[in-house]
Amino acid sequence: MTIPTNMLLDEARLWSELMALAEITDPDRPHTRRSFSKRFIEGRAYLTAAFKGAGLSVHVDENGNLVGRLEGTDPDLGTLVIGSHSDTVPDGGRFDGVAGVVAGLEVARALKQSGIRLRHSLEIIDCLAEEMSEYGLSCVGSRGLVGELAPEMLDYRGPKGETLAQAIERVGGQSASITQTPRRDITAYLELHIEQGRVLESKGLDVGVVTNVVGITRIEIDVTGQSDHAGTTPMDMRRDALSLAAELALEIERLAREIAARGAGYFVATTGEFEIMPNAANVVPGQVRMVLDVRTDVVTLKDDFVAGLELAAQRLGSAREASIEEIRVLSDSAATLFDAALIEQLQRATDHLGLSAIQMPSGAGHDAVFFSRIAPAAMVFVPCRDGRSHCPEEWSEPHQITAGAAVLLETIFRVDGLSQTPTENAPE
Repeated sequence: MTIPTNMLLDEARLWSELMALAEITDPDRPHTRRSFSKRFIEGRAYLTAAFKGAGLSVHVDENGNLVGRLEGTDPDLGTLVIGSHSDTVPDGGRFDGVAGVVAGLEVARALKQSGIRLRHSLEIIDCLAEEMSEYGLSCVGSRGLVGELAPEMLDYRGPKGETLAQAIERVGGQSASITQTPRRDITAYLELHIEQGRVLESKGLDVGVVTNVVGITRIEIDVTGQSDHAGTTPMDMRRDALSLAAELALEIERLAREIAARGAGYFVATTGEFEIMPNAANVVPGQVRMVLDVRTDVVTLKDDFVAGLELAAQRLGSAREASIEEIRVLSDSAATLFDAALIEQLQRATDHLGLSAIQMPSGAGHDAVFFSRIAPAAMVFVPCRDGRSHCPEEWSEPHQITAGAAVLLETIFRVDGLSQTPTENAPE
């Protein structure tokens, strides 16, 4: 009897695991399971038991990553990894990150229960603190695994004075053993994630094959006017920094829309942070600090945006008494291109399974970015309702998560290079 790859997976079991983890949350703030917190540790305990129940050997590595492992028939070939994260943002959702961990668990469990042994070893990794932690750092576990968790980062302190090194120890890691030497045994890294956007849902597609993660540039702008009494300063005598900043924010939106409409690559820009001084209802704002988040996979589009921003600042500033004092780049990370051969295997897997798919960029960062620095890496996206994420309303359907897991499993078979198809390995 021939059993399709996706029939090796148990959708009800996968969904049950996801919903059980969703219940591990701060009771008054669903769904909150922040890294290093009591709830996070409870979630880790649940995953540890589930990993062991699936027949995986389990350990926490020195970086605080939870690792479940199935040995292959030829471990010298290296390790295939399926990873993501189980921590959440405050008031987050049920699926961001943890769907990828549970999908990986279901893949491993399906292999074990079907009696199929890969040639490569397989690891399912719950990466520590992918979301921004209270220690001022994100992607803590994946940074450490690839050798980029610098000693000074381990000294970062949380709100109660605990260092990041101490926090890693508290969740089972060994901070003294963390080095800048990356793992060298990983043959390929795969990650399933909800899209966190509307593209797949709006197009009625089953999955997205992720080609790259956009670069992120953060820009700070200082706008200076003059603080005055709000009741006694006539409108034509004001130097209102906020009014100029508001005009600039609208110009930023217009410019971003214009660049995105070119169709030359992914581009978004957001004025996400305003700091108004003195920030009092009865005082004309004298200063404004703005921070922009700019994301694109094409460097020239970012350059065009910055040039347009500078021109707009000059034009708007000259029309008002207030002025734009400085435009500074706070950080500038390049786009990450995923491995072309692995992307091709993901695409072939979706075709084999009869799933509709599109190749697309990711506008958000993921652990896969760090893994791509030491091994071929790629991602698969599944739809989420209305594109909502990082909120309690975040939602995907069981069949959507299972479809993504099926793509992972089929791709694992292809990368592993089994001489026979998985259906031929399945028990009668």
